[in-house]
Formats: sequence, C-alpha cells, structure tokens
Amino acid sequence: MADEPVTEAELLEALRQLQVSDLLVQTLSTVSSLAYRRLGEEERDLEQVRLAIETLRALVPVLSGSIAPELQRDFEQVTANLQLAYADAVSSSQRG
Repeated sequence: MADEPVTEAELLEALRQLQVSDLLVQTLSTVSSLAYRRLGEEERDLEQVRLAIETLRALVPVLSGSIAPELQRDFEQVTANLQLAYADAVSSSQRG
C-alpha cells in the first residue's frame, strides 16, 4: 500500500543498493536543471550558473568509467551548452 510508512529495514535495503554513481548522476541532473533555470530572465543568477558549471566540470570526469559512455557525453554536452549560455548571458548583462 502506498500510504504505509517505510520501515527502517526497507530504508536500509534501499541504501545498501544505492551506488555513489547513481547519487552523483541524480545530483548532476538537478544541478544542470537549476543552472538552466537561473539563466532565465526572471530568475537570473549568474553566480549560481557559474557554480553549477564548475561543479559539472569537476564531477563529470570523476564519473568516467562508472556510468555509461553515452551518459558521460550527455553531461559533457550539457556542460558545454551551459558554458556558452553563461558567456552569452554575461555578455548581454555587460552590454545592457
């Protein structure tokens, strides 16, 4: 039943099965989503975008060999896209 509380044993089993790489993939997905959101005009925060880019640049190489090569390439592409969008945002904020 969905409304039943999770038992301590179930939580421990879930933690036992969890891989660090799984957690990092989820974290990097969240970080990249937040960065894209912070690039938007209404929620622009370029310092947060810069921090997200640096996080991706630091952690994506660490995952090499622990995740599928396609997923690694996806994160590398996200990082590159964010870097370009960040540069454009910085440039436009300096002009305007």
